[in-house]
Amino acid sequence: MLNNYPRSARAVVTAAAALATLVLTACASQSPAPGPNVDIPAPTVPAPGAVPSEAIAIAESLLAAHGLDGLAARDVVEKMDALALEDRPSDLLLSVRPNELVVKGAGGEEGALPMPSDAFYVSLAPYVSSTHDCYFHSLTTCKGEMSGADVHVVVTDAATGDILIDEQRTTFDNGFVGLWLPRGIDAVVDIEADGRSASETLSTRKPDDATCVTTMQLT
Repeated sequence: MLNNYPRSARAVVTAAAALATLVLTACASQSPAPGPNVDIPAPTVPAPGAVPSEAIAIAESLLAAHGLDGLAARDVVEKMDALALEDRPSDLLLSVRPNELVVKGAGGEEGALPMPSDAFYVSLAPYVSSTHDCYFHSLTTCKGEMSGADVHVVVTDAATGDILIDEQRTTFDNGFVGLWLPRGIDAVVDIEADGRSASETLSTRKPDDATCVTTMQLT
């Protein structure tokens, strides 16, 4: 019962609970066996482009302190994806949600930037033997098994059969492949590497759809 604590203690408990929730919805630690994505309800978030100005201002201030000033959410995502793990800030949590990029500082400050209204970002970590649970992708803490691996990615619109992506990719240093997909579709993703393959159908329709996929085991 928080009301039984002094006001200062209640504030500490509340802040700790908020941080724990954010971490749990991003990547967990690695485990040797595959498991389903963590089924944690997503918070209610605004539509793309509708993030409150106060939240944007906080996010921009936090990003500027790390040399990321003046960047839109997509730019931040792509810049972080390209960085080596050792170069990603350890005191900044960047959690990708369908409609916003949540930016959290070491002191508990939290803001957000709107994600593009015409594109949905999802990050995939194909694996052979080791994976971890994840639902919302963390650009600064998520780590997959296959770092710097050459993979072939094909993405197809499940409704129309149109091929949206057919490319050879190299996984980022964190072991993930980042994809920008159209909103409002179900997408069939096929990944192949070294004669092994995996397939999964993803949704880009809802504000609580997953942005982190760690269940694609290459067999």
